[in-house]
Amino acid sequence: MQRKTLVKLLSILFLATTFTMSAKDTSKDAASSGDTRAERKQQVKDYIAHHLLDSHDFGLFSYTDDATKEKHHIGFPLPVILWDDGLKVFSSSKFHHGETVAEVDGNFYIIEHAKIYKTDAAGTITYDDVHHATNAKPLDFSITKGVFMILLTAFLMFFLFRGLAKSYATNGGIAKGTGRFFEPIITYIRDDIAIANIGETKHKKYMPFLLTVFFFIWFLNMFGLTPLGVNVTGNIAVTTALALIVFLITTFTGTKDYWKHIFDPLGDGMPWAGKIFIYIILVPIEILGLFIKPFALLIRLYANMTAGHVVLGSLLGLIYIFQNWIGGSLSFGLAFAISLIEILVALLQAYIFTMLAALYFGFASETHEHEEEQDGEIAHL
Repeated sequence: MQRKTLVKLLSILFLATTFTMSAKDTSKDAASSGDTRAERKQQVKDYIAHHLLDSHDFGLFSYTDDATKEKHHIGFPLPVILWDDGLKVFSSSKFHHGETVAEVDGNFYIIEHAKIYKTDAAGTITYDDVHHATNAKPLDFSITKGVFMILLTAFLMFFLFRGLAKSYATNGGIAKGTGRFFEPIITYIRDDIAIANIGETKHKKYMPFLLTVFFFIWFLNMFGLTPLGVNVTGNIAVTTALALIVFLITTFTGTKDYWKHIFDPLGDGMPWAGKIFIYIILVPIEILGLFIKPFALLIRLYANMTAGHVVLGSLLGLIYIFQNWIGGSLSFGLAFAISLIEILVALLQAYIFTMLAALYFGFASETHEHEEEQDGEIAHL
């Protein structure tokens, strides 16, 4: 018993001594090289900001040669497609990862914060009072890293579910291979999302979109957690496009009862003279709700995925900032735990977007025939 107590005391003393020495070394380093710590913090901030932006080349990783101090980028270029007094198509390798000016047909272009601007041979950029570039911008139709991942995800989904459809057709409705993994997910979306929110008779016309948007968001979210450095669903333009599609489908498939509920929410039970003053407030709120619902969709997906990338990048950056085993170990442990949570969040955000889209479709396709039938049954009784 005494031996166990002695071992515990020695262990606590060892850890306390080690922590004290590490804290002294850390404070000594901070005192002697405070500027270096500040520079490392700024480098981490710049790296996180760069990670959240789209890019015109697909960089996998980079390293600095210790001998020459030259930075090397490992990846591959993507096609740049510009409209600037005509079509300009060239490889993003001309920019050398944003470090040089690209000359095309006598015009000069430069990348600044993931956007392409016109410039001169020296790469001059002018800024306004809030540090926004004022150089002219050509129309950019380039295949960026985000667009490349969208196309890759589209092809992946096409081949996966084409194979699933074939296995259903050839095996009497029984999935084979990878289809066995996706079959219960598809069944769940049909039964617990589409039918539950839209209805047994009207859910089929919405199923193609619901399945597509669920797997599209889920796959892109999972790609965002890989070392590829993609952040497609953290791009507000992508989430806006998805929410806009939901808005258009909801608007153009809305039934007469749906629009009547928006412009006449109190129904026919009250004469117009008694409810006109209520409608002055209520109807504008209902119309505003048409736009608030898709706006909430795009902000929720964008904010959650961006926040996850920022948190992970910050925790991993602490390893570089602290540069000691205590801070590095804690940062790595937290980053690993957050990564596991982000795997769940990636699926959860796809589920929430699909669920809310199905809920909006259910509102748009609602009818009140069942209420008339119930009234008829009550009158009969």
